[in-house]
Amino acid sequence: MLALLLQCITLYVVSWTLWRILRRLIIKTDLDNLPGPPPASFLKGNFGKVFNPDAWAFHKELAEHYGRVVRIDGFLGDKQVYLFDPKAVYHVVVKDQDVYEESASFLEANRLFFGEGLLATLGEQHRKQRKMLAPAFSIAHLRNMTPIFFDVAHKLRAGIAAKVASGPREIDMLRWMSRTALELIGRSGLGRSFDTLADDSDTHPYSVSVKQLIPTAFHFFFIRVYLLPTLVKIGTPKLRRFVVDMVAESFWTRLRKLRDIIDVVHDTSVEIFEEKKRALEAGDAAVTSDVEEGKDIISIMMKANMQASPEDRLPDKEVLGQMSTLTFAAMDTTSVALSRTLHMLATHPKVQEKLRQEILSARREGSDLSYDEVSTLPFLDAVCRETLRMYPPFPNILRTTRETVSMPLTTPIKGNDGREMHEVVIPKNTNIIISVLNCNRDPALWGPDSHEWKPERWLKPLPQVLTDAHIPGIYSHLMTFLGGGRACIGFKFSQLEMKVVLSVLLSNFRFSLSEKEILWQMTGIQTPTVKGQPMFPQLLLQVSLV
Repeated sequence: MLALLLQCITLYVVSWTLWRILRRLIIKTDLDNLPGPPPASFLKGNFGKVFNPDAWAFHKELAEHYGRVVRIDGFLGDKQVYLFDPKAVYHVVVKDQDVYEESASFLEANRLFFGEGLLATLGEQHRKQRKMLAPAFSIAHLRNMTPIFFDVAHKLRAGIAAKVASGPREIDMLRWMSRTALELIGRSGLGRSFDTLADDSDTHPYSVSVKQLIPTAFHFFFIRVYLLPTLVKIGTPKLRRFVVDMVAESFWTRLRKLRDIIDVVHDTSVEIFEEKKRALEAGDAAVTSDVEEGKDIISIMMKANMQASPEDRLPDKEVLGQMSTLTFAAMDTTSVALSRTLHMLATHPKVQEKLRQEILSARREGSDLSYDEVSTLPFLDAVCRETLRMYPPFPNILRTTRETVSMPLTTPIKGNDGREMHEVVIPKNTNIIISVLNCNRDPALWGPDSHEWKPERWLKPLPQVLTDAHIPGIYSHLMTFLGGGRACIGFKFSQLEMKVVLSVLLSNFRFSLSEKEILWQMTGIQTPTVKGQPMFPQLLLQVSLV
């Protein structure tokens, strides 16, 4: 059986490869006329340069030398479009979003990682899920979540204070931010506490698994993009799992690690889901015995789902899928955003001190800030916005055209044949790479200092050319949280988490750079590492009491 399966896979790969080569030689499209860098190799094109842990310089080169719409050569001459043109991005994420959908590889990977959640669904199914989740992300609900966020932040403060009580100390702040982000979404999202945040507490295996998922999966990027959509159609789930187990246990250590990570995430979600389902079926008394008394996001969603009409009700597998999806999205992005903010504040001590004084002045006799107070501190808001502008957790977003479509441009570009292109005809099944990084840093919109971290830019009116560009992002003329029907549903939730944690940390601690150089990797999501130790995500900072 296994030999037959391997023969089928080999035959498919050979046939598919030959077709890609022939099609590349025979069929010419607008994509061939787009400016772009020469391919590094015929086999992989520029694939390895775009999706590379150290790809920062290459992405900057693309923007500076080739413009807002660039041709990228992929596997065997496969033409892809790399863009950050405002009008083109608007059409991709808003106007023609049903044409520019998530790629099959993206959907299948998220289905394997998290189940049938928001990141693995399209069209009406996706809209139904967002509708069911929306009430849990309302302003009214966020006000109720604020005391929970502060409670978690105070536990974080106590844990770090215990480490620096005898003097300044070098601390891995990524680990602390990851634990904090999991506890924040655990309590407010799942009604479950995963970490006491005490210095000697064990890191929950769920936390470790969620944090390692993207860096581990990054090593399978080529397989996910080009082979996964076909592989998941071969045989039954049971057979595919058998093959994965056999290959992983025999010789593929990284595959074994990825499999075990996914199993921990799935098993933990199932455990929590079944507990909540039993509690909801038992009645209100059982629900209120939960950590957050049934006020967490998933409890609210499950209760609303049980009361929904049959046509609006989601099956259990889709509700279960939201748990892993939301936990991953909230934990990974928030921990990275907080870590990057602390790193920038350590790099700019004057900015750090100015922000500390604003926070201390706003607090009354050491009391916690209210939702309105912490949300409207101007310099805290500016620091968060500038960090999310310069360093979006996800530097790139991928889409695929479901049909041939004409993509208009803000300004015409000059094609390789010398003609002026006001629009680009994108063939069906073309991969689109939206550069969130370059959209947020475009000097034509943000000015000549667009590549500098300057929180003060948010304390004065933004450039008129930026507001006139109508960037389709839902947050501050940025693409950090995307836009359109697949925009981040929890972006206000994330903002509140960041501001609460920063307000508590900066009131109590001072952060400065370690002697060890920190390098940030572009492994799908930004990840800090110590120079010379690329395989171990960490952010070492010197921490002392204020």
